Formats: sequence, structure tokens, C-alpha cells
Amino acid sequence: MTPAPRASLTAALTIAILFALVLAVLLGESPLSAAQLAEAFRDPSSGPGLVLWQVRAPRAATAVLVGGALGLAGAVMQGLLRNPLADPGVLGVSASAAFAAAVAIVLGLAAVPGAVEASALAGAGAAGGLLVLFSARVRSPEALILFGVALSSFAGAATALIFNLSPSPIASAEVMGWLLGSVQNRSWIDVAWVAPAALLAAGLARLAAPGLRMLSLGEETARTSGLPMARLRVLALLATSLAAGAAVAVAGVIGFVGLAAPHLVRAAVRGDPGRLLRPSALAGGLMLVVADLLARIVPTDQELKLGVFTALVGAPLFALIAWRAAREWRL
Repeated sequence: MTPAPRASLTAALTIAILFALVLAVLLGESPLSAAQLAEAFRDPSSGPGLVLWQVRAPRAATAVLVGGALGLAGAVMQGLLRNPLADPGVLGVSASAAFAAAVAIVLGLAAVPGAVEASALAGAGAAGGLLVLFSARVRSPEALILFGVALSSFAGAATALIFNLSPSPIASAEVMGWLLGSVQNRSWIDVAWVAPAALLAAGLARLAAPGLRMLSLGEETARTSGLPMARLRVLALLATSLAAGAAVAVAGVIGFVGLAAPHLVRAAVRGDPGRLLRPSALAGGLMLVVADLLARIVPTDQELKLGVFTALVGAPLFALIAWRAAREWRL
């Protein structure tokens, strides 16, 4: 893909995100009149201004950053493992982060600002460290996937054990709400939590991009070309752990975005895993802000959790993508 089409794709996704952000700020469960919107822009401290700039705007910004982090993590994983079905959850990073956050909630640390987020990041970091150690000893991507699946299963079982042993139904409900995923009631503090981690993950992923491109030719070819495989794995795993951990820390467990976002833009970059990273992050951000907006405006007695909504809407879409890909493979 030449630079001009790549720039056009990036520009189109960026414009779409900006448009979606405007809609996410202007629209909501409680509609505002034109006069109220004018008052919100004129006086941010007014009632309508607080709704726009302290409720809707940080929620939309959090959705974009979380979706971008998940899309980036999915693209890195699919490139590293050379598996189009890989996503941030396949290596157990998301499940480990969720388990650590659940432990913090059950221990009553949710009242401490930043405690749950820090716990989730610590859980993701621990999972990432284990993956790095394992990949240093075992070079097979299939073995890394199996280890990740085992890690994810263990973290999921440990989280279920928390539900089983939790003495407080309130804490159990809080953990369940966290596991379903949401950006509801997020503030600019949450944006400040996820933004630096997402940017650092993007930097690490960019360093790994040339290696991911070479790896697409096959591991043996990449190794004979002088590619430092150990360094590539460490960079990719750190980027994935940081991005997925930051997303879970702020929004809980939100599935499907990391799996689907790279597929939405893969054809535009002709399958190049190195050039897939930025479009995947933008596509993930766009997906999540649109999904959150729809979850807010869909008329229901209770607002749909974002993780549930992305699965309900995204699974049929991904099935359609898979069906089209299968037709192309047969041809």
C-alpha cells in the first residue's frame, strides 16, 4: 500500500472518529435543546455544560482511547502469532487484569481512588511478565498461545472463585458490573489513566512493526534475515499487556474489539502487519465510541453494558467478515 492510500485511510478514520465524538457529546439519554447546548458552550459550569463536558465528553474520550488500545493490542497479537483469530484475551492478559481488579473490589479498595485501576494494571503486568519469561524459553507461537489460554483459564477460574467466596453480595455485583465492561460515569481522571499507557503501548508497537512485517514471511525466514526474535516478542508482549491492561483498568472487560478492528482495515493495508497497527487502533476507537453511543440511546429500562453490546452487535459483523474471507480463500 502506497503512502497516499495509507494517509487517506488514516484521515478517513480520524474524521469518522471526530464526527462520532461530536455525536457522543451532543446526544444522550437526556436530550438537550438548542438553547441548552448554546448555554453549555457559553458557560461550561452551567447545568447543561456539566452534562456535556464533565459527563459525556470524558466518557466519549475514554471510549476512544480504550477502543484504540484494544484495536492496537489485537493487531500486535495477530501479527506476532500469525493468527487472525488472536486478540488481547487469547494470552490471558485481559483475564489477569480483570482478576486483579476483582480482588481489589472485593477487598474494599474501590473506595480508594486509583486502587482498582492500579490493581488491573498490575495484573496485566504480571501476565505480561510471565508471557515474556515463557517466550524466552519456548519460541513456538503455538506453545505461547497454549500457555496464554491456560493463563486465561486460570485467571477466569480464580475470578469465579471470588464470586463463590465473596461475603458481600454488593461486592459481587460490583465485580460483575466490572466484568461486563462499561465507560459509564468515567471522568477526565480515567482519561488520564488510560492515555499515557496507550501512548506508551503505541510506541512499543511501532518499534515492533518492522519485525512483525518480516515475521509475516515465516519465522525461519525472519530468523535467517537477522531479525532479533527475542526482542520482537518482548516488545510485542509488553505493548499488548500495557494496552490491554490499561483498557481493562479503566473500562473493565470488553471483548471482540481487539479481534474485529484489525479485520476491518486489513484489506486496506494488504495484510501488512506492520502497517496494520495505526489503522487498527483508529478502527478500534471508532468502534467503541459508536457502540457506547448506541448503548446510551437505545431505549431500554437499564443501559446496556458496553461489553455485552459489542458482543451482540459485533459477533454477526465478524461472522460476515469471516464468510467473505472464506469466499476469497476458495477463489
